[in-house]
Amino acid sequence: MKRSFTLCLIALACAGCSPIGPDYERPLLEMPENWKALPGANPALWKPAEPADGAPKGQWWTSFKDETLNQLIQKCLENNNTLQASIARLDQAIAQSEARGAALLPTITAGGTASRTLSSANRPTTTYDSVNISTVQNDFRPIAIMTYEIDWLGKVRRDVEAARNTAEQAAADTENVKLLLSAQVASSYILMRQYDEEIRVLTIIVGLQTKLLDLFQKRYDLGSAGRTELEQQRALTETSGAQLEVLKSQRNVQENLLATLTGTPAATFKIAAGGLPETLPAFPVNVPSSLLERRPDVAAAERAMAAANAQIGVAKAAFFPSLLVAPAFLGFDSNNATTLFNLPSLLWSIGLTATQTVFDAGRTSANYRFAQAGYAGTVANYRQTVLVAIQETQDAMSNLQQYDRARSKQDQAVDSLNKALRISAIRYREGVDTAQTLALLQQNQLTAQRTKWQMHGNQFLANIALVKALGGGWEGLKLPEPIVRVQDDKSDIFDGAQ
Repeated sequence: MKRSFTLCLIALACAGCSPIGPDYERPLLEMPENWKALPGANPALWKPAEPADGAPKGQWWTSFKDETLNQLIQKCLENNNTLQASIARLDQAIAQSEARGAALLPTITAGGTASRTLSSANRPTTTYDSVNISTVQNDFRPIAIMTYEIDWLGKVRRDVEAARNTAEQAAADTENVKLLLSAQVASSYILMRQYDEEIRVLTIIVGLQTKLLDLFQKRYDLGSAGRTELEQQRALTETSGAQLEVLKSQRNVQENLLATLTGTPAATFKIAAGGLPETLPAFPVNVPSSLLERRPDVAAAERAMAAANAQIGVAKAAFFPSLLVAPAFLGFDSNNATTLFNLPSLLWSIGLTATQTVFDAGRTSANYRFAQAGYAGTVANYRQTVLVAIQETQDAMSNLQQYDRARSKQDQAVDSLNKALRISAIRYREGVDTAQTLALLQQNQLTAQRTKWQMHGNQFLANIALVKALGGGWEGLKLPEPIVRVQDDKSDIFDGAQ
């Protein structure tokens, strides 16, 4: 008995040693010193990225100052089925981690039996001289049984470590789903509002072209215009009408997408026509790499790598013996309930079982190589995830700069056409310019305004892409002044036209 206890104590002492397998270390990455083509950026702000997906991101979408957008994203985060499925997977991963952690402690089961037995008087005897009689016996036996795998190599601890990292990966995946869904809702909403702006301007253009077509028709009937001019104007009017129908269809597609994202049947979902938000948030462009640490997909890839590293230890432990305290039990046995818990009724047993695989046709070695290859795959996936994060951020920053310059040039073009339209309106009232000249000029001005709203929508989309690329929003944003909207000239230029 002393030797058994000694062996158990030695095994338990070994369980406190460092677990088998490599300890996890995040691999080093070769990172650039700064973003490309960003004048004024501070290289000192750059440092190697480490996942920090728990950093507060805030409700970045509220920076657009659009209540409808706020309500849509809130509804999406509450009702979206993809997100609910991700949360369910997270709950499963947490439960699995807790179940694996229970293996660090013994498993104890308790039970008992009570029986009353009649023995046969004719049962076989050990000798022919023995005489049997029929007897009735009671048997009362409560018992507690303990089983416990001694983690002398740290196999169980590595398994628990892998399960914990997997749960953290699931948590990061859930955060990533939230980020992707909120960005998708915002992008779809901005596209829908951009189409609203274009539909509004194009509707005016179609109206002007229709009136201009009527003017050409009158001139043709009077013989002052040719058939070619009339048909060209008719084709132009029909083309604009076709573009208007396409825009309405594209708006319907985005509206239906928003319905699905918010967990609502598309047939019952409707958003009234509106315009782009008046506030374009000033998200920082020359940001340090610390913002990259907040990307949940980077955190998920890093946690997957840590879990795969722990699995190497689990696979390596299979080369060594397993030690199991089983069965260890404590109980009482008596034929009388009144003496059941007396000392003479006590019974117990404790043992140590060691098992070692002798031959498995290379299965253990194959499992070990499989674990090593799995870790190598997660390392490559982590590196690729970081590279994609850098690329997406760089693309978003570049797009912001390009669209800002393009929008500035388009604003200048609209201003120039507005001046030209005002001059032509004066010339028209003085009888210098014809109604046709004025109508064509206003049509060009409205077309330029449509292009301006397209540029403006692209600016919003680039802002959303930057938020997505950097893993969320920022606290303490300084918002610029609201954008001044250029009113479309809806006056009828044909008043009094001859």
